[in-house]
Amino acid sequence: MSYLTRDFFERDVLTVARDLIGVELVWKGCAGIIVETEAYSVEGDLAAHTATRPSAREFVKSHPPGAAYVYFNYGMYWLFNLHVKGGSQDGLILIRALEPTRGIQQMQQRRHREKLHELCSGPGKLALALGIDGTHHGLPMAGKGRPAGCGLIQPTSAPYEVVTDIRVGISQAIDYPWRFLSRHSPHLSVKHGKVKLPAKAGTR
Repeated sequence: MSYLTRDFFERDVLTVARDLIGVELVWKGCAGIIVETEAYSVEGDLAAHTATRPSAREFVKSHPPGAAYVYFNYGMYWLFNLHVKGGSQDGLILIRALEPTRGIQQMQQRRHREKLHELCSGPGKLALALGIDGTHHGLPMAGKGRPAGCGLIQPTSAPYEVVTDIRVGISQAIDYPWRFLSRHSPHLSVKHGKVKLPAKAGTR
């Protein structure tokens, strides 16, 4: 069992977002294989928090690569992201879906759901299933300071078939193909090619 180190996150945000597919996210007795991610770039991405939130820009400056960026979305759900810095393109990566592997009973209790594909098939769902909230904002997920029982484990199985798609639920930079997913996973938040565009869609 080999945990990812900081150098994994010191690369281009798009490369890291793709390479996270198949990695196991371990969180305090629970775990799941990452099957869907979204990349958000610090530069040239109007959909990124760094485009509109000074706090996000400060986070990128002050936190190490691999840190957790956790925020409350629409006053309803905590969303879990990973910080990428030091490569050709810094950014944040939203973890959108997991295939549950450990701590499943605890996830079922938190989610009030029994079926595996309903536990972590969305960013809000997976945060609730794992017990992630705002107190974990800034937590190192790689390298120095990573707490015991949390981290990201390098996959040992065969690579997943990764495809790209547009991102979900945004109104800016909607045509960027920066969502990465395991094509045939039943645990995805939105299947490949099924993202609904906003009524008035602009282009780059």
